[in-house]
Amino acid sequence: MPDRPLTPLQAEHTPEAVAARIAAETPHVYLRDFVYGAIDGCVTTFAVVAGAMGAGLSSGIVLILGFANLIADGFSMAVSNYLGTKADRQLLQRARRIEEDHVEEIPEGEIEEIREIFRQKGFEGDLLERVVTVITGDRRLWVDTMLREEWGLALAGPSPLKAAVSTFAAFNIVGLIPLLPFVVFFFINVAAATAFVVSCVITAAAFFAVGAMKARYVAESWWRAGGETLAMGGGAALLAYVVGVLLSGLAG
Repeated sequence: MPDRPLTPLQAEHTPEAVAARIAAETPHVYLRDFVYGAIDGCVTTFAVVAGAMGAGLSSGIVLILGFANLIADGFSMAVSNYLGTKADRQLLQRARRIEEDHVEEIPEGEIEEIREIFRQKGFEGDLLERVVTVITGDRRLWVDTMLREEWGLALAGPSPLKAAVSTFAAFNIVGLIPLLPFVVFFFINVAAATAFVVSCVITAAAFFAVGAMKARYVAESWWRAGGETLAMGGGAALLAYVVGVLLSGLAG
């Protein structure tokens, strides 16, 4: 009887495929950075629009405030993400230096730490000692194991520059959406109130779309993720509009 062809899932779990996948460097997905930038760009820009409209400001003022926020806040977020991601990488490098020094200065103590780590995982007796011998026989593996198990650090992280670029691009691309009706209607002399209504509609769609896109990667219901993002973004915009209305007297 001929062997049945492997399903795609089975083909991914043959010994050869598993060995190749584990040995390969895991590519970092910058979804978190993109979603973070996209949601914040849309929320903050639309909040500026909503606040300005609540205060009864003109379309020209809305555009000035909106674009100033789009560029400045987008750059600020990108820089913050760059520095934060870089700090994570520096923490890993510092921890590696510490562990390498410990292995050099007190190897017996570090061996005992490896032994205790794997004892708590259920290894015991001769098997435990063989595991300890194998790991401590390779200095790089030894230090890497301590970084993962004792420090709880990932050995491969995102590129600070790519994380920053992803955040800045998403912030400006999605954050531009609330301003588009004001840009178009400004040049054809349509009332700001009409532009605001259109802005509300397309911004709501953008909120939902970003949330639904995130759901594709995190195994979450697309409508639930989209609705959650829409509710959070809409709440922020409502607060900004109310503040604008309450402080509208200052605009005079």
